[in-house]
Amino acid sequence: MESGPAIFTGTVFCLFGAGLLAWTVSRARHRRPVALGVNRVASATVAGTVATVCLALGAWCLTRL
Repeated sequence: MESGPAIFTGTVFCLFGAGLLAWTVSRARHRRPVALGVNRVASATVAGTVATVCLALGAWCLTRL
């Protein structure tokens, strides 16, 4: 019973992190801004960092089963 929330949370973090990372990479490849009104390099760096942290949190949650 206690592993259910960990599986759900880990899955959500992994899906969000993977989606954000894929979106950031596709925007960066086309040389388009990741966030409007922000420096292209800074927004890609912040989005990439957040995506990596989300993937790490998801992996950590899934190892706590």
